[in-house]
Amino acid sequence: MPTTDAQIELVRALVAQIPVGRVATYGDIAAAAGLSTPRTVGWIMRTDSADLPWHRVLGAGGRPAPHLAHRQLQRLAEEGVPIRDGRVDLRDARFRFSELPD
Repeated sequence: MPTTDAQIELVRALVAQIPVGRVATYGDIAAAAGLSTPRTVGWIMRTDSADLPWHRVLGAGGRPAPHLAHRQLQRLAEEGVPIRDGRVDLRDARFRFSELPD
C-alpha cells in the first residue's frame, strides 16, 4: 500500500515536535504515526525533511547513519544530547510522544 499524503504530514508533524535536546527513533515515530514499519519513516525523512530537525531522528540503537554521523552527532551535542562512543544514550535522551499534551 502506498504511503498517503496524510501519513507523510503526520510523520513530519511528529518529527517537528521532538524538542531540543531529545531524540526519537524511526520506530518510535512509526509507532506514533500508526505505520507498519520504521522504513516508511526513513523514506519520508530521506525525501522530505530538509525543513525539519532531521538530526533528532536515529536508528533503534541510537547511532546515526554513517554518512551523516559527524554532522548529526555534532548538532545533537550542541543541543546537549548525551552521546557515548558515537551513540546517543537513548535511555536519557529519548522523547516519548506520549509526553505531548493532548
